[in-house]
This record gives sequence, C-alpha cells and structure tokens, in this order.
Amino acid sequence: MICNEVNFSKMEKMMINGKIWKFGDDIDTDVIIPARYLNVSAEDELAKNCFADIRPDFAGGVSVGDILVAGNNFGCGSSREHAPLAIKAAGIRVVIAKSFARIFYRNAFNIGLPLLESAEASIGLPDGQDAIVDLAAGRIEGNGRVFQASPIPDFMAKLIDAGGLVDYIRKVKIVR
Repeated sequence: MICNEVNFSKMEKMMINGKIWKFGDDIDTDVIIPARYLNVSAEDELAKNCFADIRPDFAGGVSVGDILVAGNNFGCGSSREHAPLAIKAAGIRVVIAKSFARIFYRNAFNIGLPLLESAEASIGLPDGQDAIVDLAAGRIEGNGRVFQASPIPDFMAKLIDAGGLVDYIRKVKIVR
C-alpha cells in the first residue's frame, strides 16, 4: 500500500497576530480544563471553562487568533484530548512554551493546534501584549524583540495544514 500525500501549503502562509495569555511552568491538563467540565464534548462548552480555576478571565477575554505562552512542561498530567481542544476552541491559534508534555504535544497536533518550543520567547513575551508569529519560519515577534522557535517537524506541519490527524487521513490518497 502506498500513500500519496496531498500537497498542503496553509502553514507556509500562516501568520498569527494576537494578544498573549501568559502561564507558568507545569500547567497540567486538569488546570487547562478541570475534570468537572468533562461531562460535555461540545468544543464551545469546553472553551467556556478553559483555565476556569486559575484564570477565570480567560474564557471571556480570549479572542480568536490569540497566543498562549507558557513555561516548562506545559500540558503535563492526564492524556485527555479535551485540554488542547478547549484551548483551540477558545480561540488560541498557537501555544508557545519552553517545553511540552509528550502526550499533550501529540494530542495538540492531532487536533490541528500548532505548538512552538522557544525557551527565550516563553520568558521574554509578557502577558497582555500583542505578538506576531510566523508558523512556517518559527519566528516570533513581541515586546520589541524577535525570538526563534524550534521548527515544527514536517509531518506535524502536514497535520496542521490539514486541520488535524482525522482531516489529514481524509485528504491522503491511499493506493493499493
């Protein structure tokens, strides 16, 4: 069986310009979307309760295109896919952190939420200010500075371009 991939190019053009929402180290999935809100699967309901316990102003203040910046080990804890879904549904278009928990990293890309790793940006980008992110280049501008992120691996970029793993699989032609 041979897979012929569709040519994707959305990420090459993806520029994100939004307000920074800053969080610290070790933000776990229970903090991102508390367990008491997991009795629903509707993304808009998850978004309403994103960061409810540590940042109650988040759901009401976030706008489509905003940027989440965090420290080390973002998304640690349980493997629930609800956490990146809640973030994406709230309007966040990219998460920048010093590092990500492994399962959160893969779950985010599987649902089409891009992640960038940059220790310098995680420290140098302040809460509430605007930033511009060039996803394809991994270039982040904010606070009068330019930061460089580690590049998104090629396959993960294809997942982002497709809108996530399920949409990627739907778009890939399988030849037998």
